[in-house]
Amino acid sequence: MYKFAETCVRLPVFATMMILALLVAGAAAYFQLGVDRFPDMEMPRVVVSTDLPGASAVEVETQITERIEEAVNTIGGIDELTSISAPGRSVVRVNLNLGENIDVAAQDVRDRVAAIIGDLPREIDPPIVSKVDSQDSPILEIAIYGDRSMRELTELADRTVKRRIERAAGVGEVRVVGGLERAINLWIDPGRLAAYNLPIATVRDAVLAQNVDIPGGHVTAGQREQTLRTMGRLLDPRLFDDLVVETRNGVPIRLSDIGRAEDGTKEQRSIARLNGEPAVTLEVLRQTGENTVAVIEAVKAELDIVADQLPGDVRMEIVRDQSLYIHAALREINMHLVAGSILACLVILLFMRSWRSMVIAGVAIPVSLISVFAMMWVMGFTLNSVTMLALVLMVGVVIDNALVVLENIFRFVEEKGMTAFEAAREATGEIGGAVTATTLCLVAIFVPVSFMSSVSGLFLFQFGLTAAVAVLVSLVVSFVLTPMMSARMLRGEQAKASNEKAASRGGFYAPIDRGYTAALNWAVHHRLPVVILALAVMASAVPIYGWVQQEWTPGELDESEFELVVRTPEGVSIEAMDQVMATMERELMAIDGVKTVLASVGSHLSSSGSLNQTRAFVRIADHRERRLSLTRFLGSL
Repeated sequence: MYKFAETCVRLPVFATMMILALLVAGAAAYFQLGVDRFPDMEMPRVVVSTDLPGASAVEVETQITERIEEAVNTIGGIDELTSISAPGRSVVRVNLNLGENIDVAAQDVRDRVAAIIGDLPREIDPPIVSKVDSQDSPILEIAIYGDRSMRELTELADRTVKRRIERAAGVGEVRVVGGLERAINLWIDPGRLAAYNLPIATVRDAVLAQNVDIPGGHVTAGQREQTLRTMGRLLDPRLFDDLVVETRNGVPIRLSDIGRAEDGTKEQRSIARLNGEPAVTLEVLRQTGENTVAVIEAVKAELDIVADQLPGDVRMEIVRDQSLYIHAALREINMHLVAGSILACLVILLFMRSWRSMVIAGVAIPVSLISVFAMMWVMGFTLNSVTMLALVLMVGVVIDNALVVLENIFRFVEEKGMTAFEAAREATGEIGGAVTATTLCLVAIFVPVSFMSSVSGLFLFQFGLTAAVAVLVSLVVSFVLTPMMSARMLRGEQAKASNEKAASRGGFYAPIDRGYTAALNWAVHHRLPVVILALAVMASAVPIYGWVQQEWTPGELDESEFELVVRTPEGVSIEAMDQVMATMERELMAIDGVKTVLASVGSHLSSSGSLNQTRAFVRIADHRERRLSLTRFLGSL
């Protein structure tokens, strides 16, 4: 360390360029980093979804679920295998051990399911095998409402707004909730059907056979070739009335003879209301690995364009926006980061009573933290609550290395009367081993945090590496920049005589020094009481740990919004759930401070496709505007 520090002191350009290289790399990487709320954790989980319309839960379990479970159960690395069998739908969840390759596991599941397709009922829809993204939740929720019918609102939401949003970069899926899609419904009179002695399957087969566009082959004429198509799809509902169901004795039996066609809507399977007014909502999901804030900003840009294309009586409102909380959280963290850096420098100024020392030590903070951004970019990290928390915590740590080296140099100058150049070389060499050992101890603490074999390890992976790299960079700064700057900025700090008392030891620091010396002297001469006291403090950690409440993330976060979920027994109709939702809305809107209530019910809420739960997203007044805390507010519900 002595030679390295001496080189940096003698060659200031070399030391400066080395530090500037770290700064430039970090600054360039900063603008390439994504912004997110939490780290992107990929949980190894695969879901197999299979639909069998019209089947009961028992039939789904025996004919689909059990066979799929038997097929995928032999895959290696499975931690837990669960399933849900609901009317018309089977969902099999394969939870893998942490560390398993999710892509390989998903392909294994696809292969096993494909091998048993022949054993499953012929009427099923093709099974869907998908990886579960830990961030598979809407990042943006948009409500479209107005003085229009639900069918018109659905047409506008689906064909105008949704298609525009899907063009935004990073959008993975846009779900329509609460809409009524257009459909041509065929109403068959059972009495007429029985009079003609026709099974309903005959009507179905006739519709499928005659309402279809099929290829007609190719026609070659000289040097040209044209493709033919048989245009058989019926676009006008009135044409269905003339559709021939069957011919008997040369007489056609048409659909109009046994029923009628209607230009209507599909069966309603979801409902959404905004503050009691019928609405259609769009839930925007991002693609896996995409940056949340960038996707939201891209979607908002598209919404600004599409807003001019909507009728004047149709309104569009962003109900939920994850970027608001991300920006708010990062803004608070940045503020604490800057405030912590300033306070650290002021403490140095207060105790060392030298503005030059404050500048030398203070430079270590931005250099160490900015350089970390280069590592974050290489590792694919984002600016999120975890990585920014690591940087905030490291403010006091990264300045320690520079401060220890600086204080030793400062002591050599003040107490030994050395020149700044001599002190920079000698003091750094003397303290270099201790600083290196301390830094490696910190690295040995933070790095294992990133490799814990649990969900905590996935969540804190970015935290541990960010903190460890920040500490290592601070070690480089303390051996490169601090001695070089000290040699050139502490020239006026040395004492006039070698026996003169150091100026920084006077003032308010003197009683602190005397008190600490007295306490240290007593501890040295009373070793047994000190050891007993230390052991008692260590032992007290056991009961105190049991008294402290434990949770995964802080539960007292007040974001001025919450979500209610109401579940009912299986088999409840959507009309009954609509009444439950209406009651819930009235109760919520009657509470003082509630600003927005977005209630919805439908198959999108449950992976099993059932209608037995409804949710309400509630936004209340900001904590600065209300007198009631969120905890008491929720307790009053």
